[in-house]
Amino acid sequence: MTRPAVIETRGLSKTFGGLVALDEVDFQVEEGSITALIGPNGAGKTTLFNCLTGIYQPTRGAVILRLPQETGLHRQKTLNNLRPDQITVLGLARTFQNIRLFNNLTVLENVLIGCHTRMKAGLWGALMRTKKTRAEERAMAEYSMNLLEKYGLDAAANDLAKNLPYGDQRRLEIIRALATGPRLLLLDEPAAGLNNAETSALDDLIRLIRERENLSILLIEHDMSLVMSVSEKVWVMEYGRLIARGAPCEVKNDPVVIRAYLGEE
Repeated sequence: MTRPAVIETRGLSKTFGGLVALDEVDFQVEEGSITALIGPNGAGKTTLFNCLTGIYQPTRGAVILRLPQETGLHRQKTLNNLRPDQITVLGLARTFQNIRLFNNLTVLENVLIGCHTRMKAGLWGALMRTKKTRAEERAMAEYSMNLLEKYGLDAAANDLAKNLPYGDQRRLEIIRALATGPRLLLLDEPAAGLNNAETSALDDLIRLIRERENLSILLIEHDMSLVMSVSEKVWVMEYGRLIARGAPCEVKNDPVVIRAYLGEE
C-alpha cells in the first residue's frame, strides 16, 4: 500500500549558468519511510537536497511539503522562496557530508543550538532573562539531555565536540538535527569517513530514529551495503535526472542502474 508523500517535487529544475544540475525532477518521500537517493558524483543529489531545504531556490518547478492535519493549515505548502530557517520550522532538518559541528562548544551545547526553532522566547525575553525564558531554557536543556541519553551520547555531554571520535561526531550531528523536532530528516552521506563498525552502528541508529521519532528519513549515500540494508525505496539520479526508482532489490538488478552507477562485472 502506497503511503502519502511527506514531501515531493514537481518538474524541479536548477541551472547554474549553462549547467543543468536538476532537469524536471519529479520525486517524493513517503511518510514514515526510509528512502535513499543514489547516483554517481555530480548527478545532482546534493543540489536536490539544497532545493528541498532552501539553500538553493529552484529555477523552475515546485517543492511541496505535506503538513500534518493537526496544524490547522492547508494540507500542502510550497517551499519555494522560503529561507532555510523557515523550512526547518516546518519540520525539515538535515546533516551535511562534511560534519558541521561547533567544535569548541560542548556536546550538550551543540544539541541546545538545534533547539532554537522550538523556543518561544523573543528578543525581549532573552535580553531581560524573564522567568518564562529561564523556564524554557531549563526545559530545552532537559530535552537535549534526554536526546543524548536516548541515542547514547549522554556520558559525553560536557565534552567538547571536537574531542569526540569521528563516528560519535556523526551521531551528534544527527542528534542536533533531531533537536529541531523534524518530520523529515535528511542525511547527506552519513557514512562518509566511517569504518565498518561505525557504519553498522549508523545502520542501527537510522532504524532506531525512525522507530522512536515517528518520522521520515531521506539519505544520500554511496555506501551500497548501507543503502541496501536500511532503505525501503531507492531513487537513482544521473546527470540531473531520475533514471530509476524502486525497492533496493529492484534497483540493484536494474540494467540501467548497473550501467550508470553500480558497474557491470
